[in-house]
Amino acid sequence: MNYQTFQPRPELSALIKCYWTLESPKEDVPQQQTIVPDGCMEMIFHYGELYKQYMDDGQAVVQPRSCVFGQLTKPLVIESTGITGMFSVRFQYEGFIPFATIPIKEMDDKAVPLYKLFGEDGIELEKNMLKTKTPEEKIQIVEDFLLKRLDADAIDKIVRSTIDTIITANGQISIGELSKQTNINRRQLERKFSSAIGLSPKQLSKTIRLQTTLKLLLNKEFTTLTALAHESEYYDQAHFIKDFKEFTGLTPKEFYGENLKMSFLFFGTD
Repeated sequence: MNYQTFQPRPELSALIKCYWTLESPKEDVPQQQTIVPDGCMEMIFHYGELYKQYMDDGQAVVQPRSCVFGQLTKPLVIESTGITGMFSVRFQYEGFIPFATIPIKEMDDKAVPLYKLFGEDGIELEKNMLKTKTPEEKIQIVEDFLLKRLDADAIDKIVRSTIDTIITANGQISIGELSKQTNINRRQLERKFSSAIGLSPKQLSKTIRLQTTLKLLLNKEFTTLTALAHESEYYDQAHFIKDFKEFTGLTPKEFYGENLKMSFLFFGTD
């Protein structure tokens, strides 16, 4: 498996965390992989075989050749159908809003094809991305596309500053405190977040907090799971397990024992 990350040009760094590519051979026995919510939307291009995505009812649907994946509010279970070749744009938490053509909230947990978002321009972008060979060429094409569509006025300064506060606190801050610091009532702040990110401030805080915990878990920076819960400042062990299972579909013990290689790739690679 070959996973690489690349940085965006400076004028897009406030909106894009990174680009990444993933290539791997066909598995003799395809394994389901779980992707854990991280608060970031992704623009994905499959230049290899497509992936299956498992729905809540257990049925599988094939993902589009190119799409923007909205915010994950729950674990995403996927499975390769052959040789993997993927290129993705990982946006900052609020990074996709300047390019959005439909309400962000309507994209939650969905892979929205590029043609539905950008019409003929989306079809042309997919065609150009798939015929290039190198990551550098793909980055040039997608950055030119995004810069042409950039609507800087769509960025909400209050949302951005609030996100910075949540990140600094590793998600360990109450919505009441965020409302107080921004001098905006809770309901209005939630509306702003829903429009700009697709998540509420509470959901984003829980996501960032859990991501911090997962990094400790996967890097083995803990002695016991009880100590891990304490290190992450969860109220108690039961609260820790509840939140963990909500975002990963597994208990901390089960997660640590699983071969979640796709999930592992995306921790700490901003």
